[in-house]
Amino acid sequence: MAVQRIKLSIHILGVQHPLWAECRSIRQRVFIDEQQVPEALEWDAADETATHLLASLEGQSVACARVLPDGHIGRMAVLPAWRGQGVGEALLMQAIQICRQLDVTHARLSAQMHAVGFYQQAGFEICGEPYSDADILHIDMQLELV
Repeated sequence: MAVQRIKLSIHILGVQHPLWAECRSIRQRVFIDEQQVPEALEWDAADETATHLLASLEGQSVACARVLPDGHIGRMAVLPAWRGQGVGEALLMQAIQICRQLDVTHARLSAQMHAVGFYQQAGFEICGEPYSDADILHIDMQLELV
């Protein structure tokens, strides 16, 4: 896998950390600019209590995600140049590890339909029906941690 050949660092931080601005920048580029998610839907109060993950390569920020205290993984975004190279997988594995540390029974997420296979490869299972969120088709998924 490509990630094993690159020096990927995953920083774990809160919104007060200076690197939080990098997470915001990636989310802006992927969700708001690329996927046309309205800004009012992207930024929410959950950011304040979330654990944020920022993946960087040689000082360049390339991906981010967040984990909520209830074990919900979200806002996972990989910049286009880094997709398909294992960055998202490494980020997801770290997010799952954080869920385990939170001592929740399941890691949960709302997957965009095009990414269902990616999450299934990590062991997530579909647990609902497709629905629209920000005009993008999603489906709820979970991974049993016990």
